[in-house]
Amino acid sequence: MLQTFLDYLQHQRRYSEHTITAYRNDLEQFSGFLQLRYELSSLTDATRDMIRSWVVQLMEEKQASTSINRKLATLSSFYKFQQQQGELKNNPAKLVAKPKAGKKLPQFLDADATVKLFSEVEFPEGISGAQDRLILEMLFGTGMRLSELIELKLVNVNLGAKHVKVLGKRNKERQIPLTDNLVRQIKDFLEFRGENQKQQLLYLFVTKSNKKLYPKFVYRLVNTYLNQVTSISKKSPHVLRHTFATHLLNKGADLNAIKELLGHSSLSATQVYTHNTIEKNKEILKMFFNCVF
Repeated sequence: MLQTFLDYLQHQRRYSEHTITAYRNDLEQFSGFLQLRYELSSLTDATRDMIRSWVVQLMEEKQASTSINRKLATLSSFYKFQQQQGELKNNPAKLVAKPKAGKKLPQFLDADATVKLFSEVEFPEGISGAQDRLILEMLFGTGMRLSELIELKLVNVNLGAKHVKVLGKRNKERQIPLTDNLVRQIKDFLEFRGENQKQQLLYLFVTKSNKKLYPKFVYRLVNTYLNQVTSISKKSPHVLRHTFATHLLNKGADLNAIKELLGHSSLSATQVYTHNTIEKNKEILKMFFNCVF
């Protein structure tokens, strides 16, 4: 039952491996709770009150509201799928109240940290260092998601037209333009990697064994380099996506254009970056008036 749902997410919804793993972990965690608390072996036997009691337990464990709400969304998606399969009449997670989540602004690198990342940080010699740098440049220079970077195939890198084609959430395809600097770096990287290798590579970025990258690989890589330039608490690939969007907005880019570049389905998802700009302006005003008065 669980595997059927996960197969549906992978093959029909085309969710990334990272997202599917998160769904699996949430459902297995809830299944463990049902077995321990209620001696239930099937997820479809859960009631709304049981789900509520799980939420209470998660809150008592001091889990973040955003994390709890994601778990509830996972349950809701699972039970909705079971309804579609004729296994359930009602979705027990649908009417469970969600904990209120405080508004959390996306973290991003400021201008100084961004300059340091690409001008002062030392990358290893050889192909691994060249790939490390290009991964950071691509995440920052295109705003693509981690899953989009990992799945980026060579055939979808069009250096002549200066764009890459990525497959985003819900199987939506979009083109992201490349700057002249990124085009040059990709060309140099491909020449460095060598075009006469025995195995024709499918993906732009690969491991030392010529296999597709995996999420933890990129997380560790990004964390290692961001640790050298910033003290922000979160140092993930998504921080570079946030940095891309925030810097564009601060430079006067149209919000709808940023929405298209990021692959957001609605403008409301993009508008969160305006709050960073507002907070920045507040700090500027505060500094100005402190100096004046």
